[in-house]
Amino acid sequence: MATDADTDAETGTVDAYDELTDRLERLTAVQGASGVLSWDQQVTMPEGGTPARSKQLSVLSSVSHEMLTDDRTAELLDACEGSDLTGQEEAVVRETRREYERAAAVPGELVEEISSTSSEALGAWEEARENDDFETFAPYLEDLVELKREYAEQIDPDRDPYAVLFEDYEPCLPLSQAEEILDTLKETLVPMIDEIRESDADVTTDAFEGTFDADEQEALSRDVLTDLGYDWEHGRLDVSSHPFTSGNQFDCRVTTRFDESDPLGALMSTVHEFGHAFYNLGLPREQFGTPLGESRDLSVHESQSRLWENQVGRSAAFWEHVLPTVREQFPDVDASAEEAYESANQVYEDNLIRVEADELTYHLHIVIRFEIERALIAGDLDVADVPEAWNDKYEEYLGLRPDTDSEGCLQDIHWSHGNFGYFPTYSLGSVLATQLYDAADDDIDDLEGDVRNGEFGALHDWLRENVHRHGARYETNELVERATGEPFGADHFVEYVREKYGDLYDLDESV
Repeated sequence: MATDADTDAETGTVDAYDELTDRLERLTAVQGASGVLSWDQQVTMPEGGTPARSKQLSVLSSVSHEMLTDDRTAELLDACEGSDLTGQEEAVVRETRREYERAAAVPGELVEEISSTSSEALGAWEEARENDDFETFAPYLEDLVELKREYAEQIDPDRDPYAVLFEDYEPCLPLSQAEEILDTLKETLVPMIDEIRESDADVTTDAFEGTFDADEQEALSRDVLTDLGYDWEHGRLDVSSHPFTSGNQFDCRVTTRFDESDPLGALMSTVHEFGHAFYNLGLPREQFGTPLGESRDLSVHESQSRLWENQVGRSAAFWEHVLPTVREQFPDVDASAEEAYESANQVYEDNLIRVEADELTYHLHIVIRFEIERALIAGDLDVADVPEAWNDKYEEYLGLRPDTDSEGCLQDIHWSHGNFGYFPTYSLGSVLATQLYDAADDDIDDLEGDVRNGEFGALHDWLRENVHRHGARYETNELVERATGEPFGADHFVEYVREKYGDLYDLDESV
C-alpha cells in the first residue's frame, strides 16, 4: 500500500523535497559521527583502540553508502526534478544527484575491495618508507591502480579514467582547466626558481634558529588563533602527527604539530588550519545537513587555508603585527619584522619533501605527483618505473635528485589510500587564494593596513559574504566569478609571485 510520502514523491510535490532533505540530514549525522571518531583516532584514542575503531568506522561507512544509494533516494530525486523548486533547492538536488549517481554506479564489492586493499597498502607503505624499499609497496600500488581504473570505468567507461577520479575531489572543474593552471605554474616557476638560486640577494634565512619549547609554541599558536578570530566556543586546538581540520559549522577542530627546531613550521600550519576551520564555521547554520551548509569541495577549501597562510600569514604586514606576540613567548628572537618576513618566505635550495616546501617549490612537488599518477592511471607508466620517473622529474623541475625512495616517491601517504586525483587541488587552492585575496583587497579600504594592525574583521566579512555563506550552492567556476568578477585562472598568482619574489631576490622583471 502506497504511503502519502510515496504519492507525494511520485507526483513531484514539495513533500518530496522535504523528505529528501530529511534523508540528507540523517546521512550528514552518520557521516559527522564518523568524522568525530576519525578525529579521536588521530588525536586522543589509545593505541590499542584501533581494532574496534576500524570496525566502527567501517560500519558507519557502509550505513552511509546504503542510505545514499537506496532506491528511495533515486525516487525522491526524480520527483524533485519534476517539481517547481527555488534556486537553492535546485542546487541541493543537483549536488545530491551527483553524489548518488557516482555512489550507485560502483558495486559494493568493489568499494569493499578498494577499502581492504588500501588498509593493507597503508601498512606496506609504512614499512617500505621506513626501510627505503619501494618493492615492498609496489604490488599494493599496482593493485590500487587497477582497482581505481575499474572504479572509474564503472562510473563512466567512455571518459578518461583520471578525469573521473579527479572528480572525487573536485567535481566542478574540468580536468582540462586544472591542467592548464598546472602547466602555467610549471612554466612560470621552473625558470623563476632557477634564477632565485643564482641570485646574490641577501635574504635572511635564520631569524628563527634555536630551540623552541613545544609548550610555548602551543601557547603562541593559541594566541595567534585568538588573534585571527578563531571561535573557541565551537572549536579546539590539539596535536597530531600531521596537521588537519575536522568538523562543521557547529564544531570545527584544528590540530598542529611542534618541532622544537622549527617554530615557523608550527605557526604557519596553525594559520593554515585556521583558514580551513574559519570556512567550516562560516557555513550557514540554518542549512546544516544539506549541500547548502557544506563547503564547495577541495579546491575552494584549500583556497581558504592558503589565503590565510600565504596572503596573510606570510605577508610583511602580518609579521609587523605578530612579531611582538612571538617575542612574548620567545624573548631570544631578536630579528626585525623584515628579517622575520624574509625567513618566512625563503626559497629552499635543497628541499625534497613536499610538506616542508616553500611557497614556490611546493607547486612543483604537486606537478610531479600529478604527472606521475596521471601516467599511471593512463597505463603510460609501470609501477616498477615510478622511482626513476620521480627522480628524473625532481632533477628536471627542481634541480634535485633524491638519494632514497623514502625521501622520494615513498614520502606521501596518498597513493596508499588510492587517492589518485587529489594532489592537483592543493595547487588549485593556492592559485584561487590569490585571486580571492586580490578581489578582497580591491573591495576593502587598506586591507594591508588592517593586517598590520591585527584588524581582520573586514576580511572576515568579505569571505563570509562572497564564499562561505553560499555553501555548495554554486559550482566552483560560478562561485569564483561571483566573488571576483573574473573567471578562475592563474594570472593573479603569477603576478603575485613575480612581484613578491622579484622584490625579495632582486629578479629580472621578465621572469
